[in-house]
Amino acid sequence: MSADASFLRARNLHLWRGERHVLRGVSCALDAGEALHVYGPNGSGKTSLLRVICGLLQAEEGEVLWQGVSIHDANSAYLASIAYLAHDTALKGDLTPVENLRFSVGVRRELTEQEIRAMLGDLGVADCADLPSRVLSAGQRRRVALCRVLLSRARLWVLDEPFTNLDGISSEQMSMALASHLDTGGLALIAAHQGLQLRSGRVRQLGL
Repeated sequence: MSADASFLRARNLHLWRGERHVLRGVSCALDAGEALHVYGPNGSGKTSLLRVICGLLQAEEGEVLWQGVSIHDANSAYLASIAYLAHDTALKGDLTPVENLRFSVGVRRELTEQEIRAMLGDLGVADCADLPSRVLSAGQRRRVALCRVLLSRARLWVLDEPFTNLDGISSEQMSMALASHLDTGGLALIAAHQGLQLRSGRVRQLGL
């Protein structure tokens, strides 16, 4: 595999929102075991960059490659490799955390209720497992959404402010999960205001 074909690579991305030039020739790359920390002030284009890389926005110029193939050509193979955490946790309010995870992760792979409950326990929301998600606090909903990423077994995690609404213990648990993901050859693209303190894995920086 050539250097240009290694896992995730974005080249010369330009994106306009109306008359505003949000992304101006942004390029970045990620290889196995690496995280890319995207930082910058509000409105600098962090979320837009993540959405372009997920294929949810189309850049006017530039391209995103997954293992040397455009993500739009890779299509289902790329989508199967990615887990995206947006600002919105995308939980169905009338469903419990167990039901939300059974549905959202179950469309990707087979999993047991025991796996789901164990992961909820790992992130400290086991007590909420059978409550309607609409009654959960913002931090609890965020942790359930993070369970979805961790259970997905996706190679690439794309995380938009993953530490928002998390307490110190939960933030540490998330950092440990990220480090473990990188240790096993995973990749992570993370937009976050705070710096990433990971015990292992290589962290690249991209300022916008």
